[in-house]
Amino acid sequence: MRKTIRCTIALLAAISATTAASLAQSVLTRHVRDAVTSGEAQYVERMPTTQVLTLDLVLPLSDSAGLKTFLADVYNPKSPNFRHFLTPAEFTERFGPTQQDYDAVVNFAKTYGFEVIGGSRGGMDVQVRGNVATIETAFNVSMAYYTHPTEDRLFYSADREPTVDLPFNLWHISGLDNYSIPHPLYVKRSEVAAARGIDARQLVNHATTGSGPDASFLGSDMRAAYYGGTALTGAGQNLGLLEYYGTDLADLTTYYKNVGQTNSVPITLLSTDGTSTTCTYTRSDDYCDDTEQTIDMTQALGMAPGLASLTVYIGSTDTAILSSMTTHSPLPTTIGCSWGWTPADPSTLDPYWEKMAAQGQNFFAASGDDSTWSSRNEAWPADAAYVTAVGGTDLTTASAGGAWKSETAWSDSGGGISPDKIAIPSWQQLSGVITSTNKGSTKYRNGPDVAANANFTFYVCADQEACTANEYGGTSFATPMWAAFISLANEQIANNGGTATLGFINPSIYEENVTSVYDTDFHDITSGKSGSYSAVTGYDLVTGWGSPKAALIPELAQ
Repeated sequence: MRKTIRCTIALLAAISATTAASLAQSVLTRHVRDAVTSGEAQYVERMPTTQVLTLDLVLPLSDSAGLKTFLADVYNPKSPNFRHFLTPAEFTERFGPTQQDYDAVVNFAKTYGFEVIGGSRGGMDVQVRGNVATIETAFNVSMAYYTHPTEDRLFYSADREPTVDLPFNLWHISGLDNYSIPHPLYVKRSEVAAARGIDARQLVNHATTGSGPDASFLGSDMRAAYYGGTALTGAGQNLGLLEYYGTDLADLTTYYKNVGQTNSVPITLLSTDGTSTTCTYTRSDDYCDDTEQTIDMTQALGMAPGLASLTVYIGSTDTAILSSMTTHSPLPTTIGCSWGWTPADPSTLDPYWEKMAAQGQNFFAASGDDSTWSSRNEAWPADAAYVTAVGGTDLTTASAGGAWKSETAWSDSGGGISPDKIAIPSWQQLSGVITSTNKGSTKYRNGPDVAANANFTFYVCADQEACTANEYGGTSFATPMWAAFISLANEQIANNGGTATLGFINPSIYEENVTSVYDTDFHDITSGKSGSYSAVTGYDLVTGWGSPKAALIPELAQ
């Protein structure tokens, strides 16, 4: 009798284990780096089970194929649905996760002992906090430290791909490793010169013509050079900046005070996942540097000084930041990102890029400051398909605060063929875009798409220290310029009586620039080179289509 009971108990336990295992679903994106799976990153030790991490559980789209069909239609000028974008609520009901699925993920997290700290159904994510023991149990992984193969530090990672006890697949789990630490895409002239063993003065081959101290360029100089008018200021438009650290607005105040200008745009520092919005520089191993954050604000505000709002979205994971950017009210219709990082899976953010495009938002990303893209030298997210990648130029103006005079390719402008092997988008397949002259790929995404000044010619205030002139450069400067420039075009649409925004501009600018209007809308950069590529007539892999002219605004705003 006892033997029969023991057998029955064992059978029930086996059935229970089998049932639990059958519920475990894989996650649809990759999380474990090749360096871990190959053994290149040497195992060091297990993570302490009490160490607490913050994760972001991302749900999949409910109709990915339908969304792609919608995007093809809404960006087709011949379609009656052209630029009929969705609101965040409409997107959620049509393509987002169901309430039932979202609730299931929340319940899953709570059942395993996570603290739910944020996220939303509209943002397609559930933000949680839990210790390593909880993470290992919930996702069937082992968390450990490894030696980084290219950096002098340790990183943590799961040892295998996670699985979850849900009746459906999750899309991604952000925060399971810190292999790639996001870095700002600006560079210092003195540091670059020292690394190359040259005099820093060799990095700027002409006298600057800015209206700032020591003839350095201000954000307002970029507005004068690329727009040159006064009618459009970005009025009524909301612009967003992606940042991984907070900022000290005292640095922005110092900038405006020193140059005799005033900022009238309301600025909101928004934490998307509990990350601190403050950044006070201290000389310690754990200091916070707000150079990038201040650069982004000064360049965006300089180009569009009459914005309705500028929101700085601050977070520790890319999915948490983009979740907020696609649901926040007011919705930022143009967004600048001057940070680069390496994803475990380049498809991770695809649902958010596509959601932005569907909602009439445009995400601009810096193409990088280390010349030609490669597996060791990439500028993700600039090579993502639904992102406008911004390269760098060397600009000369006619005078301080004056008009555009000339422009060449910046020698460190990032660009090339997608290291992440992103398929070439339809707009780059148009006849006349990829040629034997520009040496682009007909198989993979090429970048950048556009460009603007990035040379070491700017005035910068940061870290509550003395401001600098002609010391910093990088595609970090060009990117917020472009985001703000397109906000001027969105303002023009509103002035014309329209209710839409431009949305994602790549389909439009590629189609227009293979026609005769190209020279009217863009400064075609035809001289200079960066790494493996040269600036040539038309599209190239150093400056894209070039820098903007004022005439681009009414052309896009039709």
